[in-house]
Amino acid sequence: MDRKSLGAWGEQQAARYLRLRGYRILDQNFSCRSGEIDIIAKKGNFIVFAEVKLRKNADFAEAREFVTYAKQRRILAAAGLYLATHDLDLQPRFDVIEVYAPNGESSRKVRINHLIDAYQ
Repeated sequence: MDRKSLGAWGEQQAARYLRLRGYRILDQNFSCRSGEIDIIAKKGNFIVFAEVKLRKNADFAEAREFVTYAKQRRILAAAGLYLATHDLDLQPRFDVIEVYAPNGESSRKVRINHLIDAYQ
């Protein structure tokens, strides 16, 4: 499986995780000149812009550490554009979802760590 397909698989795992916890997925892979947002979801009064990071394990570093300051700025800019083009009266929140799959798509057990309000 190539890297792009594996990343899409990880995003599907994260979307499933969110749905099971009462989130409604509004959009996936929203892309604009400013950047890309993996998952946009709604729960309660929040619109959640989630960055998904897939890794085999955290031996080298935790997946969240790959959401750099520059990446956060691109997501914030893309979220601003999304909010400007959608009539939503919701509080924005920026989450990171770590997906750990030791054997990629063939992993029997996938571990997901959801960091709520990870940055602003």
